[in-house]
Amino acid sequence: MTDQLEHILSQLVQPDNAIIQQATAQLKQAFKDPAVIPALCGVMTTSQDAQIRQFAAVMVRMRVLKHWRKLAPDIKENLKALVLQALQQETEHKVRHSLSQLASVLVKHETPDHWPALLNFLNQSTKSANPQERQIGLLVLSKVMDSNPEPFKPHYKQLLKLFGTTLEDHGNTNAMFYSIQTLSAMAAFLGAEELNLTRTLIPKLMVAIKHLIQANQVQASEAMEVFDELMENEMPIIVPHVSEVVQFCLEIAANTTLEDSVRVKALSCLSFLIRLKGKAILKQKLLPPILQVLFPVMSAAPPHGEEDPEDLDPEPDEIEDELEAHTPKHYAAQVIDMLALHLPAEKLFNQLTPMTEAALCSENPYHRKAGLMCLAVLAEGCADHIRQKHLPAMLQVMCRSLGDESQVVRNAALFALGQFSEHLQPDISKYSDELMPLLLNYLSGIDSRRGGHVTKAYYALENFVENLGDKIEPYLPTLMERMLTSLTCAQSIRIKELSVSAIGAIANAAKGALLPYFQPVIDNLKGYLVNTREEVRSLQIQSLETLGVLARTIGKDVFSPLADECVQLGLNLSNTVDDPDLRRCTYGLFASLSTVSPASLIPHLPTITTLMMMSLKSTEGVTAHLTEESQPFLLLDDDDVDDENDDSVIEDVHGDPEEERDVAGFSVENAYIDEKEDACDALGEISFHSGSAFLPYIESCFQEVYKMHDFPHENVRKAAYDGMGQFCRTLHKVWKENPTELNREALHKLLSMVFPAYLKSVKEERDRQVVMSVLETMNEMLKDCGVEAIRTPGRLDQICKAIRDILQKKAACQDGDDYDEDEQQAEFDSMLQEYAGEGIPLLALAAGPQEFAPYFAGFLPLLLVKTKSSCTVADRSFSIGTIAETLQALGGVAMGTGGVAESAGVVSRFASKLLPVLMGGVRDEDDEVRSNSVFAVGALVEASGEALTLDYPALLGVFSNLVSRETNKRVLDNVCAALSRMTVCNLPCVPVEQVFPVLLRHLPLKKDLEENTTVYNCLAFVYSNKQPLVIQHLRQVLNIFSEVLGTEQIKTDTQNTLLMVLQDIAQRYPQELQSITSSATHKIHPEQTDT
Repeated sequence: MTDQLEHILSQLVQPDNAIIQQATAQLKQAFKDPAVIPALCGVMTTSQDAQIRQFAAVMVRMRVLKHWRKLAPDIKENLKALVLQALQQETEHKVRHSLSQLASVLVKHETPDHWPALLNFLNQSTKSANPQERQIGLLVLSKVMDSNPEPFKPHYKQLLKLFGTTLEDHGNTNAMFYSIQTLSAMAAFLGAEELNLTRTLIPKLMVAIKHLIQANQVQASEAMEVFDELMENEMPIIVPHVSEVVQFCLEIAANTTLEDSVRVKALSCLSFLIRLKGKAILKQKLLPPILQVLFPVMSAAPPHGEEDPEDLDPEPDEIEDELEAHTPKHYAAQVIDMLALHLPAEKLFNQLTPMTEAALCSENPYHRKAGLMCLAVLAEGCADHIRQKHLPAMLQVMCRSLGDESQVVRNAALFALGQFSEHLQPDISKYSDELMPLLLNYLSGIDSRRGGHVTKAYYALENFVENLGDKIEPYLPTLMERMLTSLTCAQSIRIKELSVSAIGAIANAAKGALLPYFQPVIDNLKGYLVNTREEVRSLQIQSLETLGVLARTIGKDVFSPLADECVQLGLNLSNTVDDPDLRRCTYGLFASLSTVSPASLIPHLPTITTLMMMSLKSTEGVTAHLTEESQPFLLLDDDDVDDENDDSVIEDVHGDPEEERDVAGFSVENAYIDEKEDACDALGEISFHSGSAFLPYIESCFQEVYKMHDFPHENVRKAAYDGMGQFCRTLHKVWKENPTELNREALHKLLSMVFPAYLKSVKEERDRQVVMSVLETMNEMLKDCGVEAIRTPGRLDQICKAIRDILQKKAACQDGDDYDEDEQQAEFDSMLQEYAGEGIPLLALAAGPQEFAPYFAGFLPLLLVKTKSSCTVADRSFSIGTIAETLQALGGVAMGTGGVAESAGVVSRFASKLLPVLMGGVRDEDDEVRSNSVFAVGALVEASGEALTLDYPALLGVFSNLVSRETNKRVLDNVCAALSRMTVCNLPCVPVEQVFPVLLRHLPLKKDLEENTTVYNCLAFVYSNKQPLVIQHLRQVLNIFSEVLGTEQIKTDTQNTLLMVLQDIAQRYPQELQSITSSATHKIHPEQTDT
């Protein structure tokens, strides 16, 4: 049979399709013979043709991958011995490579303990004096280690010592490369016992890769991934060598003679290092050298006669996504983006500003472009710092650059303005009077045939208008005239697509003000949505997305009549067009419709949920990258070569799915990732708005969404966590509406799965954005589900521990090495802690004063340390705000349950420690910190009962001084609320005759309208206790009433309270009321009822 198989394999390499097809059929028939593997092994070791030997080795591996369990024991043992024998006698590299791959498959089943001959082979060959033998041994070692690294752990120290030698074998580049590949495979399993040995290899690794660069840049680029793997390890392997690694990456990135792929890999490695070890970058003063290399890379002009990919103008009507260029210039900007996200803004700006200013003033347009790109990538990570210190100046630079003579500079200015508009809301909207005319003028003056330029102009406009709110109204006629004209007159599909997208952004800002333009917009969108031609697909997709935005913004009364038609339209498109982007936008449309007309979706929930679950289950868009030598054998799929009675399918259910194919890796197209993300989001939102109608589908939908929480892509994980939370909120809402034990059990079943997943993510997830999303969703659940969320024993303790870990920088997504509570941190690190801190008052509200008191005591030191004057404004505002809201929650629980004394007893324990800190905050220079501090003092007074009675004179003195000089309206509103709380809590201690007139002078509230309830309840309280005082100021009181009654400024309960006061005044003091109302411009009639 060996000769027969060799002949068949020789036919497969003939350049004749008919011969190949005949050989393929013969081979499939041969595979049905149980003796096929021994026969192939014979070919593998005896054939005189190297290509045939390689084919045979690949065939054996393909059979072993799927049929190992069915092989007879003697065949398995013979195979192990034969592979090692073949490796020792083989002379051709490509055959040795295939044999090492076969050995790696065997190691998956036969661990080193059960294959001592393999260990002997590796031990002898890797230490051989013969360079060729060393290379073979290291090749096999790299493959078997990549296949199954963990069983080799007892040998790790020995291997690390070996690498200390092989990495210095500079004349044998393949040996160095295989050593590095092996180390990469080991990296995830290295522990404390291997730490010191691994650290000694870092300098040798860098030298070895430099030699690889000279010999093979493709290998060198792949080898550099070892740094990513070592940095991912929880052990601080790289930290002692951070400076050398940074210099190594910078040296490669700056070398323009190298291929882009190697320079990009160096910059990518540097970016990853900054993400994980940003603190070390600062401590070792590496920021200046990093920036000194990055700026020349970013400023480099493209080769003569060429343009940077992002500046290319596509052909008219070409529909394309914004190009994401994988060039050194692109990755250099990403490194600055990473610096902004992971370093304190103040320290980054100190180094970066001089370079940026010099670039912006340069005569070289590519230098100016680099300066603008630098501003653009700072917007997300340094948003607070820019808002407070640089926004006007930076906007001036962008506006000036929009008139630059160079198109590349104008493009960069548009991109920067779009980034600022996205990340610096609402502050940037204050400049609408300057920026909107500029953008409209710019848009009207550009050549619509130049697609790339137009795209950037629309990008800037869209991001800016989206959050303008009512400030958009003066520009609405001009904007909509331009957009509608583009929809009806433009020849370019791209321009129509951009205009449809812009209408969505305009609708987000204008909301009901868009109504005059609603019908022509809808008519155009319907026309695009029924057109199924492939060339208008992108326009169709954008139309679906904008239709969903209109559903959420134009108003329920306006859009509800269209809901049934929109549902049917979405279902028809899903059934007739196979496109992941279209399905994604259809799901978004269904979610939007659930907010305005859930009834329109309910009859179609079986179809809708099935579609979305199919998207979650689907492996469409997943590409398996086969190992290079396996690709010629795709036609010999195992499913074809097995006989019909083969029971391997049954066996493989219990096997490793990765073993079924010889796969080097997987990739997933972005469109399919986005589809899964939006399916998770939409299912969660639809369930919440559909309520009990969604119950028949919630378990199956939850199971599919839950599976996505460990999906490789972070956006899908975020959406899965959010969807899981929405399902819990849905069941809580259903239980509240129908409080049966069955509904309660269903809720707690989900909670018992969701909270452990959340807490595990907070602890172990490396992506900071995912953790922020988890914390945000968990807070929403605590807000909605309240005590039910923490009813399970131990859960309150677990959640509090997770929050403490974040505040102490102990989570995996934080750079918590050498934690120093006083050092500055990146804005996103502060934001992460803010998300965690928002859970503290929610837990207090759910748990109640007595149960939460010990946890509050544990949180206080972590919060108070952030109130120091040396801390950032954001930290001071966050910590005091969190304390204030927690105090308010504790007081609110007590009032709601009648346990005021209980709350006062708990909170009074902390009063002496808190009051001095809060009073210091009242004197802070920052408006927000003062506002939060005043609010906190009022909340402390309210929650402490009579414990602070002796402090009233001092508090009143501070507030009196503050009122006399304060100009910030929000602070004044909070002073009014604090005085109101003091008055209601302890009227005898307040000189109400002096305080009440001051209070009236600052009413109605101007900014913090949430405090209206507190203030007007106090006014009613004063009336019930000091009626003559109120009547003395009746004219002023009535004027205040006239401004707030019948408005959305006050809640229904507060309106009713004021009306009751007004009716009582009319009964008790009719003459005084008549004399005032008869002459008043705004008359209030006491017979008014609830509005």
